[in-house]
Amino acid sequence: MDTKELLKKVRKIEIKTRRLSDHIFGGEYHSTFKGRGMTFSEVRQYQFGDDVRNIDWNVTARYSEPYVKVFEEERELTMMLVADVSGSEFFGTDQQFKSEIVTEVAATLAFSAMQNNDKIGLILFSDGIELYIPPKKGKSHVLRIIRELLEFKPKSKQTDVAQALKFLSSVMKKKAIVFVLSDFIADGYRDTMKIAAKRHDITGIRIYDQREEEIPNLGVVQMEDEETGELLLVNTTSKSVRNNYSKYYKERVAYYKESFTRSGAGVIDVRTDESYVKKLLGYFKRRG
Repeated sequence: MDTKELLKKVRKIEIKTRRLSDHIFGGEYHSTFKGRGMTFSEVRQYQFGDDVRNIDWNVTARYSEPYVKVFEEERELTMMLVADVSGSEFFGTDQQFKSEIVTEVAATLAFSAMQNNDKIGLILFSDGIELYIPPKKGKSHVLRIIRELLEFKPKSKQTDVAQALKFLSSVMKKKAIVFVLSDFIADGYRDTMKIAAKRHDITGIRIYDQREEEIPNLGVVQMEDEETGELLLVNTTSKSVRNNYSKYYKERVAYYKESFTRSGAGVIDVRTDESYVKKLLGYFKRRG
């Protein structure tokens, strides 16, 4: 992709997702993800109705009249986008690849966070960490994140969600809002998920194509494994072949939902031919 074409694509995504975050998600994002807590602001004289637990006894003793500590919501947050760039993300049978939906969803979330003056960081992963952009504020930073999501070429096509979560825990010592965007056709990350979710507010966004859910009866066809590159001859007329694939797929989806929800994390499912706007908005409203 040349620079001119890339900038054109970035601009197109910016216009589409910025409008969504400005008009729809800005307020929802703010009310869903409030500040880390209350931070000390100032000391003032006690007024009738103030909570006596907030009396500052040192200042009260100094001035011989009651003073209270005033707290305000600590608004600034950090959002981390953790996006799967493995081979299976480059699958799509309708209008868009899964990777394109990942980029749009991530951009919408990033602009929503930007509106709230929050920092945004990015982790791209396959079966290892492909790229890490530390959290920063500002529009130029968000546009850089979109550029990377659009044009990044991963070294590996395989997936390891556990590696991404371990890396997240190692670089983010303070609580962050984390969105993990993947098709989650993987397992072996339940324990890592539990550890990461204790510190961070995590939501998994599963992006999938309806044609992945089962193999249609098409006779003997050559299929390529997107993650290994292996070419296989598959007899799709065999009911057991179709059933085994369907079982494998359902098990991965169940593993994802159970691993996230049992850790106290949120889950959103977005199909490539559905509106991710409705899914995100519904999730924010339920949480807010």
